[in-house]
Amino acid sequence: MEKKKFLFVSYDALISDIAWQVVKEGHDAKYYIREEDSADCADGFVPKIKDWQKEIDWADIIVFDDVLGMGAWSEDLKNKGKVVVGGSRYTDKLEDDRTFGQEELKKYGVNIIPFQEFTSFDDAIRFVQSNPSRYVIKPSGEAQNYKRLLFVGEEEDGKDVVQMLEAYKKTVADKVKIFQLQKRVTGVEVAVGAFFNGNKFMTPINVNFEHKKLFPGNIGPATGEMGTTMYWSEPNKLFAATLQKMETKLREEKYTGYMDVNCIVNSQGIYPLEFTARFGYPTISIQQEGINIPFSEFLYGMADGTLNEFKTKKGFQLGVRICMPPFPFNDDQTYNTHTKDSVIMFKKKNFEGIHIEDVKLVNGEWMVAGSSGVIMIVVGTGSTMKQAKAQAYSRVANVMIPGMYYRDDIGERWIEDSDRLHSWGYLRGV
Repeated sequence: MEKKKFLFVSYDALISDIAWQVVKEGHDAKYYIREEDSADCADGFVPKIKDWQKEIDWADIIVFDDVLGMGAWSEDLKNKGKVVVGGSRYTDKLEDDRTFGQEELKKYGVNIIPFQEFTSFDDAIRFVQSNPSRYVIKPSGEAQNYKRLLFVGEEEDGKDVVQMLEAYKKTVADKVKIFQLQKRVTGVEVAVGAFFNGNKFMTPINVNFEHKKLFPGNIGPATGEMGTTMYWSEPNKLFAATLQKMETKLREEKYTGYMDVNCIVNSQGIYPLEFTARFGYPTISIQQEGINIPFSEFLYGMADGTLNEFKTKKGFQLGVRICMPPFPFNDDQTYNTHTKDSVIMFKKKNFEGIHIEDVKLVNGEWMVAGSSGVIMIVVGTGSTMKQAKAQAYSRVANVMIPGMYYRDDIGERWIEDSDRLHSWGYLRGV
């Protein structure tokens, strides 16, 4: 592909790694970050700008990282004929409004888990007391960004959920204006995703397993994601029962980007939990390692609708997130004391499999940037999950940052989970 001009637009520096990859592939890039506390992320890696709208005419392609309303910008620019990676007002709502997302799944013939939506903690408490069972508390809207507020009930009579609702009523009622109580279903948690080129889902599809809790053994606070395992597949039963049913609607929306639905599956069925109507982070960086064409070419082909199929590595990809205090919490004092401007060293100058998050380059040295404590993703690949894991953790061992932490068990549950999914038939072709 001839040299192109890429404009990247982000609220809080989610797409730094992808922008850096495009620069490494020889293209021109300009990168806008709105949030001041993330503004130094990718300094030295990608050229920065202060006003992205002034660069629209300059750009051959505009890439949104697609959170909190960017779909409106993307939709408007597509209608003006621009080449854009991004969603729409509709696809934003699929993710931001949990109830809407569930109702749309139901509308297009996808089975969903029973749920109730609430705007009152007292009403929710009375509901659980009248309908005792195990429930999951899921904040909606912007409150769903507070991952620590998602609570998974363990007790059959729902008393632990009532206790948590009573605590939330006293402590976070100002943040959580709307939330769901969803019946808890047990099984394997698995996500299926695919890239959409404005007309159809591109193939292959992606099957992935997120590790969301902070500590090994899947305990501790929810973080969004500490690591992910994945592989590429031709469309399978899991995809056909969920995302594929949305293809006509996404074509109407001229959607360009990644669409993913997280599910609980068991021997009785597939139960979608929520959409990711955008790139996943750090999922997209791990996927990049498995895509066998230049990522700039991949982005442009997806945005202009010319790329329908792409080549991928056989086997598996595994990504490990390296973090520092105060992640997964927000605490400026802790960050400023323990993490700010920490130097990132490598035992050997080998950056294979290294993908940046909140990192900057100063006088040739890698340093921690931003304010979150999310530093980088380290990725391994292999023909088996065991090989991918070994490569990823050998690369983690090459990284030296005082005070860094990460999960050391990413990929360990693969054998058990994959065996169950295969025995239920969900990973077979259709």
